[in-house]
Amino acid sequence: MVDHEVDTSAGTAVVDADAFDRRGVRAAASDGVLARVRTGLDELTGALRRVAEHVLSDPEAAARSTIVELAERSGTSPATVTRFCRAMGFEGYADLRLGIAAETGRARSAGWTVDIGREIQPGDPLTRVLDQVIAADTRAMHDTAALLDLAEVERAAVAIAGASRVNIFGASGSALVGEEMQFSLHRIGVAAWAWNDVHEGLASAALLRPGDVALGISHTGQTRETIEMLAEAGSHGATTVALTGFPRSPLAELADIVLITASQATTFRPDALSARHPQLVVLDLLYIAVAQRTHDRAHAAFRRTAQAVDGHKARGAAS
Repeated sequence: MVDHEVDTSAGTAVVDADAFDRRGVRAAASDGVLARVRTGLDELTGALRRVAEHVLSDPEAAARSTIVELAERSGTSPATVTRFCRAMGFEGYADLRLGIAAETGRARSAGWTVDIGREIQPGDPLTRVLDQVIAADTRAMHDTAALLDLAEVERAAVAIAGASRVNIFGASGSALVGEEMQFSLHRIGVAAWAWNDVHEGLASAALLRPGDVALGISHTGQTRETIEMLAEAGSHGATTVALTGFPRSPLAELADIVLITASQATTFRPDALSARHPQLVVLDLLYIAVAQRTHDRAHAAFRRTAQAVDGHKARGAAS
């Protein structure tokens, strides 16, 4: 049954989504529509959330539906569907339908036929498991590319290239990603440190100053230790960068620059774990952007560091 009552919580969600859009997440009518809906799902409430969940559950059907049909199937009203479209950055339902249709069409033409949501059974062959892992990661990469604001990457690269010191904060799996970034930057002559212990991280953050950079990594954006370390760095004037999957999370809200990643959660791999590869891709892009802006210094440093470890590589001759 269609709901015709005014949904005040949905109205609030629209306002929040508009604020979300101003953070720089692109809302192209033909790219990243479903990724945008997935990213904003936790921020929507009431009737708007029901529309979002219905779109995600069967995007191809949503692309074929009229606004009245979508309202009926999601148990809402055409007015709510219209508010949802605006929350996602579209002028109206026609634009949303076109965006979803284009995206689902690309998925079919790219061969993404694997059922990502199907639970892997103990007896499934490894070929099936591999197909599911590859399909999930491929979709997450494409979604991240659609969500990522390259202007924000540019800002972060310029800040890091000019920084005298870069601190990277993260916990658990995010700490591993941070250590990879620290090593990459270090190889091209950028003074970078990665911290996963909150006491050591806070102490280091307290020594930062204007012109330095602090990068906090947390998929949920809610890891308290990472938030505390990034906040400490910001309080001393350092430029703060957040790498997260949630643009209105506490971590993102306190950062000067926000880099967004998407993930493709499955029944066999939780959301946080599925975010690792997209995080690495974004940080690799950021690292290359920094190297471009410090080309001479980076090239010389990389050559020296490569020569330093060359003697420890195994040789082809048998011993």
